Amino acid sequence: MATARPLRVGVFVFDDAEELDVVGPYEVLSWWARRSELRPEVVTFSWDGAGVRLAKGLRIVPDLSAEDVGTLHVLVYPGGEGTRTLLADADHLGWVRTMRTRTALMTSVCTGALVFAAAGLLAGRPAATHWSAFDELAQIDRSVLADTEARFVDDGDVVTSAGVSAGIDMALHLVARLDSVEMARAVRRGIQYDPSPPV
Repeated sequence: MATARPLRVGVFVFDDAEELDVVGPYEVLSWWARRSELRPEVVTFSWDGAGVRLAKGLRIVPDLSAEDVGTLHVLVYPGGEGTRTLLADADHLGWVRTMRTRTALMTSVCTGALVFAAAGLLAGRPAATHWSAFDELAQIDRSVLADTEARFVDDGDVVTSAGVSAGIDMALHLVARLDSVEMARAVRRGIQYDPSPPV
């Protein structure tokens, strides 16, 4: 009897993605992957498999290319200044649409939602993005139901989060949704994520 494939999560990385948009969800999801009985797999991938330079200079060497990443259960798409180039790239938007047809759960952090909107994934749906990007979101697709208050918005097969650190909240929600609330709480304790801003 064949065993079910483990949950597979891919974090897409690209030049000028925001650092915490990438590493926040990656920290949460990889912490989960090492401790869950579900044994999820978390990988990073770039368009061509080459290393990328994030917005503030952090360099990442991804595991795979977009061509080689294979089937994912969850796609995590970060934001950052690099999204402005990608949302104007017709080939890239076509790839996002293709990923939507074969990926059960599409998620974005921050201005990753702008790319999702440009690809048509958010038409008529509620969505979150960085507080400074809601005007851009409306310019791309006025049918998007912008949620300017939520840290993240779960609309079933698409989950979007607000800016930067909100990606951690979204990733913890994904752990609760895909595994259990108890596991999500264990991850939160493990990474000592107890927000209480000092200023």
